Amino acid sequence: MKLSKTSWLILSIGIFIVVAAGLGLTRSQQLKEKGQLDEELSVVEKRLSKLEVKDLREQQEELQGRLDESTIQLMAAKDSLRQPVESIDVTDEFFTVAHYCGVEVMSISSSGIKSEKLGNIVCSMISLNARVTGKVSNLITFVIKLNNDFTTGVVKSAQMSIPETVSEGESSASIQMVVYAYEGD
Repeated sequence: MKLSKTSWLILSIGIFIVVAAGLGLTRSQQLKEKGQLDEELSVVEKRLSKLEVKDLREQQEELQGRLDESTIQLMAAKDSLRQPVESIDVTDEFFTVAHYCGVEVMSISSSGIKSEKLGNIVCSMISLNARVTGKVSNLITFVIKLNNDFTTGVVKSAQMSIPETVSEGESSASIQMVVYAYEGD
């Protein structure tokens, strides 16, 4: 099949138009995609501009300050616990507080010195069990003073027995207490 020059020209123009249309569509798609990517980039840049590095630095400094405070408090707690715990000293102080509060110690026993972890700190610990008698107000004062005078001790429980009448005798209390001392540096 032989084509004339005019036919070749029309065919060439047709092919050129098809190729040009294909290239035009491709370019149109590229421009559309570029527009979408530019919009996404703009949104991301706006988000990033809202995130301020300054705020993060301030937050880091605040957290560092809180860590430093906690470290100081831990050291102070260790120092307050850095007292030797000896059964004789603890019971002697117990009797001193009892005498001051006007109560009589009827019996006292201790567990002996043990090691125990208090949080992450290894401490010496001695527990006391005692039975004391006296007026109700004196017994209450005694329990409060035990918590205040033993800075490293805590009353775990105090159970009071109060007679219904005065003729039945004095009130009594059973007290369980633990005293701690820091073992470390």
